[in-house]
Amino acid sequence: MKLAVYGAGGTIGRRITQEALRRGHQITAVVRNPARFEAGSPAVEVVKGDVLDPASVAKAVAGHDAVTSAVGPGHGRPEMLVDAARSLLQGVKQAGVRRLVVVGGAGSLEVAGVQLVDAPDFPAVWRAPALAHWDALAVYRTSDLDWTYFSPAAIIEPGERTGRYQSGADRLLVDAKGESRISAEDFAVALVDELERPKHIRERITVANP
Repeated sequence: MKLAVYGAGGTIGRRITQEALRRGHQITAVVRNPARFEAGSPAVEVVKGDVLDPASVAKAVAGHDAVTSAVGPGHGRPEMLVDAARSLLQGVKQAGVRRLVVVGGAGSLEVAGVQLVDAPDFPAVWRAPALAHWDALAVYRTSDLDWTYFSPAAIIEPGERTGRYQSGADRLLVDAKGESRISAEDFAVALVDELERPKHIRERITVANP
């Protein structure tokens, strides 16, 4: 598979790239400034592109089998997630690519009868990005592309690659201890599994360590 990755320099994007390389896929890292990006492998092609420019997206992803976005809200602009959603959908479709897998947020998942972002103990500092992820999901849901929106567990951080995870739809998943966590490595495993064996076309999926 030839996969274009936006956000390949971030915590999750790097691990998606590493997992896909591990399985023998071809990777194109689409970045704003190639001179400042460390590919980490000669097998990664680096091209210049802007996720907020549909024409740039179309040019960068043409000829790929799938596109993955792991971009986050940079420089205190959570609303850029919605702008990126619109740009990606337009550019990917223009390029003739059908498959789009997006790394989203956990805030729109359900817990105790409410959205996680509305829970009393939800950190205030995460609220604006969580709401922007929620709005972006609404944009993806309007598209007829073969998109999948990946929401992580409540806590996602670098850790061990176990290859084990549980998956769900719209409810926050927890482990045997009642905690909602997933390593960035296992999140990448789940995402590349979905790319290789699509089961959630035009759906949101959430994953967590069991």
